[in-house]
Amino acid sequence: MPYDSANPMKDRITDIGPVHYEKFFPEIVKKNYGKWDYHEILEPGVLVHHSETGDDLYTVRVGGTRIMSVYFIREICEIADKYCDGSLRFTTRNNIEFLVADKSKLQPLIDDLRSRGNKFPIGGTGAGVTNIVHTQGWIHCHTAAVDASGAVKSIMDEIYSHFGNMTLPGHVRIAVACCLNMCGAVHASDIAIVGIHRKPPMIDEEYINKLCELPLAIAACPTGAIKGVKKEDGSRSVQVNNDKCMFCGNCFTMCPAMPMNDAEGDGVAILVGGKISNRLTKPQFSKVVIPFIPNETPRWPSMVKAVKDILEAYSADANKYERLGDWAQRIGWERFFEKCEIPFSDKLIDDYRFAYPSWRQSTLFKWTD
Repeated sequence: MPYDSANPMKDRITDIGPVHYEKFFPEIVKKNYGKWDYHEILEPGVLVHHSETGDDLYTVRVGGTRIMSVYFIREICEIADKYCDGSLRFTTRNNIEFLVADKSKLQPLIDDLRSRGNKFPIGGTGAGVTNIVHTQGWIHCHTAAVDASGAVKSIMDEIYSHFGNMTLPGHVRIAVACCLNMCGAVHASDIAIVGIHRKPPMIDEEYINKLCELPLAIAACPTGAIKGVKKEDGSRSVQVNNDKCMFCGNCFTMCPAMPMNDAEGDGVAILVGGKISNRLTKPQFSKVVIPFIPNETPRWPSMVKAVKDILEAYSADANKYERLGDWAQRIGWERFFEKCEIPFSDKLIDDYRFAYPSWRQSTLFKWTD
């Protein structure tokens, strides 16, 4: 059948690809699709969306984990069945949102969630810290330089009070990526932690020919740092140009005999100032402010202190509604480093070949004390 642009759903084959998302809408969302007017935050973690039709949809947001057991998911579903007609959603930062169409069920739902201890913490809205989005870490990812789950738990234990209230100047989005491939949203978060390797891949000569297709490992390198070599016994292997290596781990993805993990070389870098929102100022990328902090398992005290110091300096000095990057731009990055007690390093100067448009190109300078 020819495609009819005036009736795109006609004769649509639904068994190819995912089922159409509309089939999973709660009835109130389906009824008011495209008619939502505005929303309000009634209290931390509790929102109401108002529709042009007069309908209201209440949302209770609770923090979730990146990795959940089936028992926890079943408990979530039981709560949604009891209060939300089976409706809930997950946000991109792993929050769980219970959708309540009947206002009379809103307070009983909140009371029920709070009666379960810290299993379902309510919050993550408005001028506070939302749930930390993060990648797989050591529990699953093969190129991880830091355990994302452990790092997130350590950070959130220290700044948990900011999840359940809205006392910060503005939104604070925190992200953790366990390697430079950055599966998390670290490139555009207010505070971001990136796991980094600092040593080139090791080459396991015993297994490299048994496990790897060498042309794939060579082609995977984005900087051309790997080349094929022929050994004295006639077998083939690879050689790494350490000066060209950017420690990304792409080669290990293609060749398990080129591991990257190293107890001394692995750790994290901290970036700040990114955001996706275009409110007040345009979206911007995060900037590196601490080039390296070693892994200090199991609680990462130096990393946690750095994040907490940045958050507290921002909280004490920023204007209302000002995002962290906007605050740093206003006071000047010179003062940002002073207020956050971060030593400046030449490693923080962006020498990427296309970085010129992001440099401060005028003679203006924010003099500090």
